[in-house]
Amino acid sequence: MTTAEGYDAGVADPAQERLRRWRLVLGGDAADGTGCALSGRDAAMDGALAALYGKGDKPQSGRTARDRSAGLGASAPSVARWLGDVRTYFPSSVVQVMQRDAIDRLGLATLLLEPEMLEAVEADVHLVGTLLSLNKAMPETTKETARAVVRKVVEDLEKRLATRTRATLTGALDRSARVNRPRHHDIDWHRTIAANLKHYLPEYRTVVPDRLIGYGRASQSVKKEVILCIDQSGSMAASVVYASVFGAVLASMRSISTRLVVFDTAVVDLTDQLDDPVDVLFGTQLGGGTDINRALAYCQSQITRPAETVVVLISDLYEGGIRNEMLKRVAAMKASGVQFVTLLALSDEGAPAYDREHAAALAALGAPAFACTPDLFPEVMAAAIEKRPLPIPDTA
Repeated sequence: MTTAEGYDAGVADPAQERLRRWRLVLGGDAADGTGCALSGRDAAMDGALAALYGKGDKPQSGRTARDRSAGLGASAPSVARWLGDVRTYFPSSVVQVMQRDAIDRLGLATLLLEPEMLEAVEADVHLVGTLLSLNKAMPETTKETARAVVRKVVEDLEKRLATRTRATLTGALDRSARVNRPRHHDIDWHRTIAANLKHYLPEYRTVVPDRLIGYGRASQSVKKEVILCIDQSGSMAASVVYASVFGAVLASMRSISTRLVVFDTAVVDLTDQLDDPVDVLFGTQLGGGTDINRALAYCQSQITRPAETVVVLISDLYEGGIRNEMLKRVAAMKASGVQFVTLLALSDEGAPAYDREHAAALAALGAPAFACTPDLFPEVMAAAIEKRPLPIPDTA
């Protein structure tokens, strides 16, 4: 556990600092062997760690090292104090990990239904996923606070991802629209000259172009269509959050027609809510079964120009529907000219759990399945739009 800001100023000896860190990790049991006593801020940090990773059930704010066996329990006031403590003693990235552990290990999700608790937590993608899973059980008094928490995370993600996504895809759209036999007024002179410099004639101080490069005409016939088809099972929570944000970004680009479809055993089209990704997220229902075949059947019914369409399936591929029909649909879409991309996850969480048999079957159809980080997603979409090989990560 990183505790970069949480040490007493008087600690200077490297050996003593190592003992101190081991003491914080091991928890102060008699057998930890450090012989290191904690005081002040270190003791308070140890108390916050003990409340989460100890064995008891009576947490208190600022608990000392002697109380390593304490736990968080189910008291909202004591949990709120603990949340305040961890935000005081640990950096934001560590706070998010500890909150996630508290929700997973100690069953504190239901406490997030209280507005006071939501105001105390550090908002991140995983917290949004938890809130969405609790959406149906959330009382009216909590919903506005929950929406404010979700909106903050969504706006932060949009600031991080939108500019690069638009720039990358605009470039890809320009390149995919260029033609090699343009009319005179459609010639891209800058790129034409760059492509023909080898034909420069020094005696005439001019370039004689062998190949003309031109812009495609901006019209409905070249407008790209993107269908994001998102598995909303519980394990896909982070992917749902990121995909909703990207869906809103894509929908803001006039040169792309974006459709967003979420599914479990039912299929819901949320395209008309893409102007507000928070509305999209609260329109999802995390959990339940999975029927990929039904979802792809709906997506297939919405395709009018296959050669200009990219379908992005975001799923761990644990299919509860008809497997062979699912694969037939993917094969039919690809045969018609659709660019088909399968993402096992759209998140920063590393290698996901997924159905390897289904992934191998899709790869055999020329639709390799791989996990994708949010930062890589624009490049994946650009490659699909330009119909070039996808930048599949080495860890796929």
